[in-house]
Amino acid sequence: MAEAQPSLLATGDSILQYRWKVIVSTSIANALEWFDFVAYGFFAVVMARLFWPAANEVTALLAIFATFAIPFAIRPIGSIVLGAYADRHGRKKTLLLTIGLMTLGTAIMATVPTYASIGTWAAVIVVAARMLQAFSVGGEYGAAMALLFEQDDGRRGFLASWHYSSQSMTAVLATGFATLLNTTLTAEQIESFGWRIPFFFGLLIAPIGLYVRSQLREPDRFVAEQRSEAPVLEVLAEHRSRVVLAAGVIVVSAVTIYMLVFMPTFAIKQLGLPSSVAFLGSLVAGAIQVVLIPFIGLLSDRYDRKTLALTASFTLLLLAYPLFAFLLAVRSVPVLLAVQGVLGAVNAVNLGCLGALIAELFPTRLRTSGLSLSNALTQMTLGGTTPFISLWLVDATGHATAPALYLMFAAILSAVSLGVLSRKR
Repeated sequence: MAEAQPSLLATGDSILQYRWKVIVSTSIANALEWFDFVAYGFFAVVMARLFWPAANEVTALLAIFATFAIPFAIRPIGSIVLGAYADRHGRKKTLLLTIGLMTLGTAIMATVPTYASIGTWAAVIVVAARMLQAFSVGGEYGAAMALLFEQDDGRRGFLASWHYSSQSMTAVLATGFATLLNTTLTAEQIESFGWRIPFFFGLLIAPIGLYVRSQLREPDRFVAEQRSEAPVLEVLAEHRSRVVLAAGVIVVSAVTIYMLVFMPTFAIKQLGLPSSVAFLGSLVAGAIQVVLIPFIGLLSDRYDRKTLALTASFTLLLLAYPLFAFLLAVRSVPVLLAVQGVLGAVNAVNLGCLGALIAELFPTRLRTSGLSLSNALTQMTLGGTTPFISLWLVDATGHATAPALYLMFAAILSAVSLGVLSRKR
């Protein structure tokens, strides 16, 4: 058993006040931990020239998106190490550790010299920083989701949905930065110093996140549990099928999220739109998700989560290809906004249900390990590789609509997983 901790009343917070403190603390830190992931994707074209100069522009972009994807292989390691730490020693300690690690990775990204200064070591340092961040995020997801989920049995969907809503807030913030920088700075200024500004801004969030997280307490349900000495081994021994199902359910939302990160590059390279407007679609999608995800979370506490998520997966399966075909036929900013807005709205339905849906699969004493491992495996294999695979598909097939096929593939995988999950229950 864990040591006793002060009662909620001793902190001076009402139950409602404390639940909002949990939401704010996880949201602020989650914003930091995802901010530079999104910024990295948005400035891929610039960073490809700065860190992987190559005669072939496609080769340089593939290199930068490979660097975007490779650190996802570290996520399962983070999920195993930090997930087990959270189930043994507490969600709060883990969340303080993960934001510290992420801050260090962001500081490296903000200050790393380019290829012109130190040659290939520039790329090595970028990869190392992103691996550190990926290790942190691997454990952050499960600890934050478990902390939110365990606050109130009657509002599990609503509380868990804030993890994804805060990611969308990050997308809005990062997109706003990208749009502002591309409209106020010249291309030379962006390449010289502008791309670093979002990373320095991310560092400003860190002290706030550390302070708010230090005020948290462990959920009563978790404190009352007998801790596992080897939570990851126990999950793999007793809940392998649940890990696989959870990973499958996550696929469609993971691929859609990173497809939205890839869309500015798609808009610049395939649609011929200027960089100053290429980010606006992501801004629209992010804003829609910020508002819609908690609303869907509320609905998921009243109606069947699996049915809502299954509806969203089938909707994406039907709409993905027509949306990309329409976008390529018209090639205009209004259509780009509309397409990304639809993708954002459909994904909001998935994300509003997702947290509680998969958290319910695992017992309290193993929840962080189960959640972290499931999410890390999905992000490593299919989510984080989305920009790289999308760019490769366009180059290999010669058809700019090819990324839609990857979205459809993800929708099918999640629909099958949700169908199996419904039958099991």
